[in-house]
Amino acid sequence: MQSYFLDHIWLIPLFPLATAAIMLLLGRRLPHSTVSALCVGSVFVSFVFSAGAVWQLTQLAGERVHQVVLYEWVPAGAFHTTAGTLGNFVADLGFLLDPLSAVMILVVTGVGFLIHVYSIGYMGHEGGYYRFFGYLNLFMFSMLVLVLANNMLLMFVGWEGVGLCSYLLIGFYFLKKSAADAGKKAFIVNRVGDTGFLLGMFLTAATLGTIKFTEILPAIQAGHFEIGAPVMTAIALLLFVGATGKSAQIPLYVWLPDAMEGPTPVSALIHAATMVTAGVYMVTRSNAIFQLSPVAMETVAVIGAVTAIFAASMGLVQNDIKRVLAYSTISQLGYMFLACGVGAFVGGIFHLMTHAFFKALLFLGSGSVIHAMSGEQDMRKMGGLWSKIPTTAKTMLAGTLAIAGIPPLAGFFSKDEILGKTFEHSRALWLVGFITAGMTAFYMFRLVNMTFFGKSRVDHDVEHHIHESPRSMTGVLVILAVLSIIGGWIGWPVALGGGNRFEHFLEPVIAKHGGEVAETASMAAHASAAEYLLMLASVGVAALGIWLAYVIYLKREGAAERMAASWSGVHNLLYHKYYMDEIYDALFVNRTKDLATTLGAFDRTVIDGMGVDGSAWLTRFVSRVSIWWDTWIVDGLVNLSGRIVWIFSFPVRLVQNGLVQSYALVIVAGVLLIFGYYLTR
Repeated sequence: MQSYFLDHIWLIPLFPLATAAIMLLLGRRLPHSTVSALCVGSVFVSFVFSAGAVWQLTQLAGERVHQVVLYEWVPAGAFHTTAGTLGNFVADLGFLLDPLSAVMILVVTGVGFLIHVYSIGYMGHEGGYYRFFGYLNLFMFSMLVLVLANNMLLMFVGWEGVGLCSYLLIGFYFLKKSAADAGKKAFIVNRVGDTGFLLGMFLTAATLGTIKFTEILPAIQAGHFEIGAPVMTAIALLLFVGATGKSAQIPLYVWLPDAMEGPTPVSALIHAATMVTAGVYMVTRSNAIFQLSPVAMETVAVIGAVTAIFAASMGLVQNDIKRVLAYSTISQLGYMFLACGVGAFVGGIFHLMTHAFFKALLFLGSGSVIHAMSGEQDMRKMGGLWSKIPTTAKTMLAGTLAIAGIPPLAGFFSKDEILGKTFEHSRALWLVGFITAGMTAFYMFRLVNMTFFGKSRVDHDVEHHIHESPRSMTGVLVILAVLSIIGGWIGWPVALGGGNRFEHFLEPVIAKHGGEVAETASMAAHASAAEYLLMLASVGVAALGIWLAYVIYLKREGAAERMAASWSGVHNLLYHKYYMDEIYDALFVNRTKDLATTLGAFDRTVIDGMGVDGSAWLTRFVSRVSIWWDTWIVDGLVNLSGRIVWIFSFPVRLVQNGLVQSYALVIVAGVLLIFGYYLTR
């Protein structure tokens, strides 16, 4: 048992995959209780295996890296790289557990398990219950493959898997046009970013001769690449294009607000601990490449800072409770990229972890509010709910204090670390992050004040049905509230008497190239007056945002409406999200439609130009050619192959019954036998 969990980390993603297969093949016949037990139970088992593997990893000496390679997946052979070295390209079906992936699997399986439990109550009366949980489990499998993959190609499989599952989950209510459109929008926009990821991966292989994460740094050192090498800049920027799509940064952020069309647990899963953090994880995993390119690092920092304040400004005026949180997610992801861009990769992952706790809490809390309000999401029709749904209200207040950066809650420690490292790197970027922190506190307490305090604006028909959510939902909120309070203590800074154990845990993952770049990726070993001043400033600006939200939305009745009227131009610009959707439609969507219309009109013009007799002759000719082709080529080849198979398959037909369900059961049984074989080896 000393290394049992470590040696079987490949089972962590397979548990939810097995139940996803059962749901999508047989789930329609299963009662809700069985669906819940299988799907929630599989994620819990993955969490237990993850915890066991991480514990055994901490007992290893040295750099704490463990790989399990099942087999060589794509052995492309030896070749000469563009750097003049000899590479041997091999992509394994292999899994890597090190401190970085350890943090990710605990966050993904832990928060994912809580969201699954919450979904039992939230989705209990929805149609397609088995389908929803099947998609959730498939999503968990894809995300776990992404974070455990030991090479870029396998990571890309998980990367595309979460993209597919986001399409399925965002468009879960597929009969609702807005939901179906949102799912397609997310899928298409992410494909744009994925092109960059693919090109970056190809260029990495051509330059370094490997795409294995454990071999990238040695390959860089063997190639003697200097800081600022153009090829490293190209690779880093291409990879960052992929990250901007998956993690919703400018200009590929537009899909994420529309993702609110999916069920609320989907919003929590996608926006808190899984899909949108994949870009941050990928950049941190590739930090050895990024640190060699000051241009790419500065690009990441600037894009992150601009995205943070850009999204926060839109969150100031939104009235849909889930959309406020969606723009908050984009803004907080910008903070994470700002950290990576200034070299504070540990700070970015630290904020990723704490954000998973309080953002999952806030999304699930908003779901509880919507549940209590019979589906209402407009905060202008809420108010006075503090005493009516007290557990939801108190836990959401804890999450709001955490995201605002109030000590000693989790968000304070991670956000303070990012702002501190940014201040060392650039005063201008720090100022953007500082202002964003105040805006975050303001729009989040605007949400709390409009929802839970002040006069009730609830419709009379809805007010009689307000009730607290079931324990399966509120219990999850309480657990996440506790994590939102204490989750940041593991990174208690040296300046406040702590040891920042989180940074020391992740140290082996951060490449050390020497010089200024490597230095900016580590914490200072001593406290200084500047650190205390920066902490006080960040808390002060958060307190200012909270106070302004109190004055405008509670103390002075009608102040918000008067301000919106006085600044109608700015308010409309923010409320309509800078008209970015309209701009994208004008530049890309409508131009694509115009091209299709033009081509269709051209075809019609050609046919019409032939005259009545000519067009009739062309129609008959095309029809006869099509019939001949279908009959003798398409159908002929199919029938020929079918006849050959029929002749040689007589013995096999004796054990076939034609029922797909039976075949699926045999496949599942075979997979379980394989699992059993490996478990008993």
